[in-house]
Amino acid sequence: MSYEPSNDPRPVRNRRNLLVVAGGLAVVTAVAAGALFAADEPEASNAAPGPVSAAVSAAPVPVSSAASPSPSAVTGKPAKPGWVLVDQKSWQAQVDAYRNRKIDPVPAGVGNLPEFRADCTYSHSLPDDPIVAPGLPGASHMHSFVGNKAVDARTRAADLTRFTATTCKPTEDHSSYWVPTLYDNATGKPVETTGFRVYYRSLMNTSANQQPMPNGLRMIVGDAKKSKPTPRGANGQFFCAYYGPGDVNGVARSSNGNWPICDGKATLHYIMQFPDCWDGKHLDSPDHKAHVSFGRGNACPRSHPVKIPAITFDIAYGAQGSAAGFYLASDKDGKSASSMHGDAFVMWDVDAMNKRTKNCVQQRRTCDNFGYQK
Repeated sequence: MSYEPSNDPRPVRNRRNLLVVAGGLAVVTAVAAGALFAADEPEASNAAPGPVSAAVSAAPVPVSSAASPSPSAVTGKPAKPGWVLVDQKSWQAQVDAYRNRKIDPVPAGVGNLPEFRADCTYSHSLPDDPIVAPGLPGASHMHSFVGNKAVDARTRAADLTRFTATTCKPTEDHSSYWVPTLYDNATGKPVETTGFRVYYRSLMNTSANQQPMPNGLRMIVGDAKKSKPTPRGANGQFFCAYYGPGDVNGVARSSNGNWPICDGKATLHYIMQFPDCWDGKHLDSPDHKAHVSFGRGNACPRSHPVKIPAITFDIAYGAQGSAAGFYLASDKDGKSASSMHGDAFVMWDVDAMNKRTKNCVQQRRTCDNFGYQK
């Protein structure tokens, strides 16, 4: 797997993937399988500029075989601290548009992996986190951002539609994605991503009741406070990948055993999987995880009945490793990979999101950045 290096100048400011190891071939194959808004104020799911309604005026549509949210969830009661309500009127409008959208004809030769993607390159680094520490510049460890070029600690959802310059293709993806910055332990210099592919896909064997992603959704996966060894074969470790001979665990390890050393053309990679079910009510939650959940048994749970495309980060770094190893900004002392985590602040052109979800995920067809992939 390889990516084109970024040609963009740095701005002024600011598993359900399968590791295939056969016959000595190490390959990563993709498979289907900003300050926060006031807690008691619903946020428009299309994040259009202007005032947002203070009432939740429409019940969520039933989008799962599981029970839909109870009426009490949509009566307009203030959200508890840390919970950010979706504006149900805006969300309903997106769902209606999605339901009425026609499927584009499928050319011959298109695969059956239910996914589309955005390919992104490095944008900027800041000690900010508009999800965890909104409105507090410098309050976080260093993060490496891709996507929307204007994101910082003060970014709100509506800002992502006002400032849309992005390092992602397609440009209709106005989202911001970020991870803790990786550093070379020998030099203390940052090792930035050379490729950052964001898949939106189905993790289930069926796309029945599939819905698009709501704008303004924030999610975090991983644990920034975790500090445990990541030896060869450990879950949550960086691995080596390229289309060619190699060992995903590295031909050797760093002196502390936590980082692989890759050979040949293989370089460091990391894959991160986000949930595929949403509660239909909140764009964020106090821990930034409780409003989303993973499906089970090809269905979403009753608590999170809305089936959304699952985001997967497939991250490439232009480094092969060394005895000195690396460290993450989230765990400089532990120098392991266990604190690796990812944030997604979702914002798309609504029609572009609806089109891709319907053509690619719902119809279970393989798409790339721009449409059906032949």
